Amino acid sequence: MRSTGFTKNKSTLSPDRLAILAKKIYNKSYVDNAIQRIATVLSRELVEDNEFEKTW
Repeated sequence: MRSTGFTKNKSTLSPDRLAILAKKIYNKSYVDNAIQRIATVLSRELVEDNEFEKTW
């Protein structure tokens, strides 16, 4: 499993992870890819939910 940079209670980001993300947010390519990944995951979940509902 990949580390997300969250602390044990998963409510805050570690200072190191936050610094990395603060730098990346100004990288257009990084942001574009992040948006694409989010869209892909959401689309997949919508399709899976729709397929599940068809079985009922």
